[in-house]
Amino acid sequence: MDKNSETTDTKLSGKRDAPQAFREIAEKGPTQANETYEKMNASTIEASEVIKNSYSTAVKRMQDYNNKIIEFAHANTHAAFDFVQKMSGVKSPAAFIELWTEHSRKQVETLTEQSKELAALAQTVTLASAEPFKTGVEGALKRAA
Repeated sequence: MDKNSETTDTKLSGKRDAPQAFREIAEKGPTQANETYEKMNASTIEASEVIKNSYSTAVKRMQDYNNKIIEFAHANTHAAFDFVQKMSGVKSPAAFIELWTEHSRKQVETLTEQSKELAALAQTVTLASAEPFKTGVEGALKRAA
């Protein structure tokens, strides 16, 4: 009987402790859920701002890139018209070949420089757009965790 009453007391004691444990969980649950929600909400707002700023930077840089392309197109069109104007005054095949060679050499040099400028500008656009996004979102996610 001693053994049975001891086992029964332990079972009853465990049953009494279980509702207390559930009560504590039930009391702490909403508080923890609210805290987690607040952290996630703040992180989401911050990440949204970072994304918005990153896209704004990207749009501005792309406008700069497009303006540079328009500038180059204008310069190249102007060079082509100048070339055609000079070609209209050519009197001999030797002068034609000389003018053609000179124009081709200048255009290759110009296009090479323009390509370098566009590549550098594209790299700047990419880095300027990606870096704030990367650091901002990483920071927001770290704070949320």
